[in-house]
Amino acid sequence: MHNYLQTQVGIRIKNLRAAEEISQERFANKIGMDRTYLASIEAGRRNVTLRNLAKIADGFNLTLAEFFEEISSKNARV
Repeated sequence: MHNYLQTQVGIRIKNLRAAEEISQERFANKIGMDRTYLASIEAGRRNVTLRNLAKIADGFNLTLAEFFEEISSKNARV
């Protein structure tokens, strides 16, 4: 079962990739992550670790705080 926060994190990653016009495969390679793992995070099927989330944010040249700026925690069902 997908939860709200996992879904929002996945959407944020997809939107950032779209803005940079980079494929899942290229971005996964850039940050040293398996593409299928990244795809499952984007789909909201994975509860991503902080370590991997930091790698993702760093891949977009963002701090974790900046990464989460676009994610609303209001009514988050965790």
